[in-house]
Amino acid sequence: MLDYEKTLELVKLAQLGNEEAKEALITENSPLIKSVLKRFKNKGLEYDDLYQLGCIGFLKAINNFDTSFNVRFSTYVVPMIVGEIKRFLRDDGSIKVSRAIKSQNYLINKFIESYFKEHQKKPSTSEIAKYFNMDECEVVFTMDSSKMPISIYTPLGDDANKTQLLIDKFVEDDQTDEFLDSVSLKNSLQELESRDKQIVLLRFFKDMTQSEIAKELGISQVQVSRLENKILEKLRQKLS
Repeated sequence: MLDYEKTLELVKLAQLGNEEAKEALITENSPLIKSVLKRFKNKGLEYDDLYQLGCIGFLKAINNFDTSFNVRFSTYVVPMIVGEIKRFLRDDGSIKVSRAIKSQNYLINKFIESYFKEHQKKPSTSEIAKYFNMDECEVVFTMDSSKMPISIYTPLGDDANKTQLLIDKFVEDDQTDEFLDSVSLKNSLQELESRDKQIVLLRFFKDMTQSEIAKELGISQVQVSRLENKILEKLRQKLS
């Protein structure tokens, strides 16, 4: 991996249009990109497509990175890569089906044929799920994979209501992480007051705890917690 100074040097060159600098940054940071992609495995995208999206996010990070923030480039890159992949899943409307899902769909169809021959009826979704040790939603998704293109807004389930959508399978519980992915870091941070900007950088980009930030700023942890909530709410209001 490149050291801090060398990374900044290459970023500056890349921002000036130096293609060799861009290639060097991507090559040296390839392990970082791949580590981010792990959280998106089994989401219906081929690995090569994921890696391409990761590289797009990485290049956007190069273009938007501001060295005046005094933040490590690798720390800035991660949410940019995650955001690029999430935007693709949300906005593209359709996803490619991986070979693994296609293979699973083939096995399910063979099971349905065999079951029909023996019982003179098709198995229910729950029976298929039990046989393959899968969730019912996964069964429906896998069986629908042959109906391309698959919309991420496709209803899941075989009941009349079909209240769950495929996009719900991609929802993550960490709303703070998803919110930060959507923030235009450069523009939004520049609008914050000096102390607010420092709290955001220390908390979310240098991974410091509230206690550590309190010691850094000479205030209490309770004050840091209250300020953090106010800052995030302020940013949400600006983006809404």
